[in-house]
Amino acid sequence: MGVAEEGKTPRRRRRFSKGLQEQEIAEEMGQKENYRHELREAIRQLRDRGLYTAAKWAAEQLVGLEEEERPVTPSPAFIRTDRGSSSSSSRRERRPRAGSHELLRGGGGGGSSYSTPLVGRSHVAAMAAEYETPVFQETEVEHDRYMLAKAYFDTREYRRAAFMLRDTPGKKAFFLRCYSLYLAGEKRKEEEAIELEGSLGKNDTVNSDLPVLAQELSSSQKNGTLDAFGMYMYGIVLRENGHNTAARDILVKSVDAYPWNWSAWLELQALCMDISTLNSLELKDHWMKDFFLASTYLELQKNNEGLQKYAKLQEVFPFSEYILGQIASGLYNSREYDQAENLYSDMLRYDPYRVDGMDIFSNILYVKESFASLSHLAHRVFSTDKYRPESCCIIGNYYSLKGQHEKAVLYFKRALKLNKNYLSAWTLMGHEYVEMKNTPSAIDTYRRAVDINPRDYRAWYGLGQTYEILALPNYALYYYRQAAHLRPDDARMWIAIGNCYDSGHLEMFDAAIKCYLLALRNNDNEGIAMHKLAKLHSYLKHHDEAAHFYKMNLERMEKEHNDGPEMMDALYYLANYYKHRKDFEAAEMYCSRLLDYGGPAKQNAKGFLQELMSRENLEMDVEQTTP
Repeated sequence: MGVAEEGKTPRRRRRFSKGLQEQEIAEEMGQKENYRHELREAIRQLRDRGLYTAAKWAAEQLVGLEEEERPVTPSPAFIRTDRGSSSSSSRRERRPRAGSHELLRGGGGGGSSYSTPLVGRSHVAAMAAEYETPVFQETEVEHDRYMLAKAYFDTREYRRAAFMLRDTPGKKAFFLRCYSLYLAGEKRKEEEAIELEGSLGKNDTVNSDLPVLAQELSSSQKNGTLDAFGMYMYGIVLRENGHNTAARDILVKSVDAYPWNWSAWLELQALCMDISTLNSLELKDHWMKDFFLASTYLELQKNNEGLQKYAKLQEVFPFSEYILGQIASGLYNSREYDQAENLYSDMLRYDPYRVDGMDIFSNILYVKESFASLSHLAHRVFSTDKYRPESCCIIGNYYSLKGQHEKAVLYFKRALKLNKNYLSAWTLMGHEYVEMKNTPSAIDTYRRAVDINPRDYRAWYGLGQTYEILALPNYALYYYRQAAHLRPDDARMWIAIGNCYDSGHLEMFDAAIKCYLLALRNNDNEGIAMHKLAKLHSYLKHHDEAAHFYKMNLERMEKEHNDGPEMMDALYYLANYYKHRKDFEAAEMYCSRLLDYGGPAKQNAKGFLQELMSRENLEMDVEQTTP
């Protein structure tokens, strides 16, 4: 090959490589454009059927695709939340992949590709044709009746809306009539509950319209006349009647037929009680499936998997604040409080009137004991919308941090009056009752939380704590095990179980050791399991094992510059341990460090050193006199 030909080959490769890059960029842009068309059409269809929560979610993802121009705000290294430069001439840089964070590593390959094939506007046209068949087939009068019924629906006159549509043909009218009947029944159920037991009391009231709806929807399903929205409604009715398996099956059909209804995905998520159920679902490939899987992974406490999914989704929806909020929630679940706090702070800078998800932000500030920040957040949401459950919860957290537990309970109750199924308020109110030593109320409150969502490990853990306070370790063990089943990688769960086995009531020390070792393997950052293992082995006269764990704990405390009582315990035990092994140099080293402490510890150390010196001198004399 000549010199001229050698020079051409790299140029050809560069041109080929550049062509591939341009093709990938074009495909990605085309993919995003398809998502825009799908979401815009879905928003209109969902809004026309009164599914406002799903329409709002779809609109948020639509804006998440847009490259809006907002001020740049520094964000954590693992994810960028800036909206780009305010200069219209500057090209916006692509957001770094969220996978650079340690919790997101090890996931699937990069790139923003999905299994959904690229489709053009013909797909959107087909979608519109299928779900936008004219409501009226005969006269415009029937269309007018639908519009009037929709107006009644929007003003919460659900029975009037259903009555107005009683003879109106079309699947769209059928869905709105069934949905109106269901909501009318729910509204009456809440009114009856308040009349019978008060706003927070337990009761057996049911939606009286469910039997009629179940019969009508079942008949339509058998006739094959239910569309995706009708199947969504049927899934809700089946779930309310306790037929969870059938509800799952029909909801899978609904999301397969119309994947843009986020409310249907959430109903399906509520029926996935464990990872095996989730894996058994036979769902068609679509980009909405990835949103569902990511959300369900977080709900099932599979935080690494959920964060990895959201990292990939963020490449396609780089400005979605929903995804940002979910990542922050996943980091909170993973106890990465600093990074989660930074994300929530950034979200408030972009959307200062946001209330969604801010209750989790308040939990982070509570754990970090950030009085000023929590006070500022409470004032912000109070001025934005004080009658939102999230707002009441945030204010309750603020009063709890101040030690005003009665006031905190008052605000958590207000949150529950606004939304009786608001899980966070039930759990947090249980924590307050524990602080107030009101164990009967704490147990009742935690049980209500578990009834609403059996996957809430915090409520199970709270029940375990309450029964442990009541000195009922067998009951406590049951609830702690439930919490550990939901969070097997959380060291706190295993420490709690170990404490029960280690208690004077059970004294099952071997089982306790196994639990503490499990806690140690699951990142016991606070060193509680190390200290427990050291003390337990010391009590059982397993001196070598005790010394091993005391050393481990001592090294951890030295790195953290923690000079608390546990360090004194470790130093004193190790000094004694090496004294009995006649390693006086090591014993003296550990004992001399105790002289840095004041009070009885210093006096004991002095006496111990004197004893060591006399023992060492005695050993030397014996060696010298031995022939």
